[in-house]
Amino acid sequence: MSKPVVVAVVVTYNRRELLETTLAGIAAGTQVPDAVVVVDNASTDGTAAFLRSYAGPVPTDVVTLNTNVGGAGGFVVGMERAVLDHGAHHVWIMDDDTEPQPGALREALEVSEGYARQTGETPAFIASRVVWTDGRDHPMNRMRPRIGAAESARVAATRVGATQIRSASFVSVLVHAEEIRRHGLPIADYFIWNDDLEFTARVSRRGVALTTDASVANHHTKVFGDAGADPGPRFYYEVRNKLWVYTRSNALAPWEKILFTGASLRNWTRTIASSSNRKVLVAGFLKGLRDSYRPPRSNEKVLEGIYALRDVTGPQK
Repeated sequence: MSKPVVVAVVVTYNRRELLETTLAGIAAGTQVPDAVVVVDNASTDGTAAFLRSYAGPVPTDVVTLNTNVGGAGGFVVGMERAVLDHGAHHVWIMDDDTEPQPGALREALEVSEGYARQTGETPAFIASRVVWTDGRDHPMNRMRPRIGAAESARVAATRVGATQIRSASFVSVLVHAEEIRRHGLPIADYFIWNDDLEFTARVSRRGVALTTDASVANHHTKVFGDAGADPGPRFYYEVRNKLWVYTRSNALAPWEKILFTGASLRNWTRTIASSSNRKVLVAGFLKGLRDSYRPPRSNEKVLEGIYALRDVTGPQK
């Protein structure tokens, strides 16, 4: 069998120094991807100039957008490019504050291939263990074992050093390209936050998704905490997008929607109660609640005039 094509997708916006760290981490891997697609969300901090002069060891395809469409829109553009233009069999997704450690890609591929040999099923995605700069597991990227996982699948995962999960953040996630063709791209209108929850839960609802501690990525956030740590005005996206997941998406089963909604309500209450600027969070909550009543716009509408999307669905080439 021919070697599978792996394409990394990195979305960046005004974090040139962090982007340099991300690209250096990819290039320093014990196994490197066949190509890297970098989507620049109209950065204004010198990122475009850096990318024009960048000459790393991995072929780099830079897509420069003229408007910031958020991480969600950037991943839509980059994943589509990876599948259609580069013929990816696996798409390795990460933000520009991700620093994959040397074995991150190789270990994820080995888990994917090992599970497929055992079961005949390629996992929908493999998520790396995500740690903060000091090596602690990052609470923003916490992944819990899948509830109700079949015993046979759980045992197969354990044999390859992995755990079955339900969702993951876009911080070093290796996605099987066939799942993108089958289930579609992320939803661009999410802009930031929870686009990864919706997408990974959607592709894994009836499939297998794994995480392994052998594949590690550092997440260079400013603070050690989850999305509830000082979200400020961005709390709007947390509320609106989570409610979109629970009411507008088929990513979660009905019982999961009830469970996740209860957890979110508890977390939002705790976040607002502990905030030093409750007025901003309450305003974000009310606006997010209001705007969740309209469905997300189509990717074509969101990216109209920015990028012409092509259909990624259909048989794998």
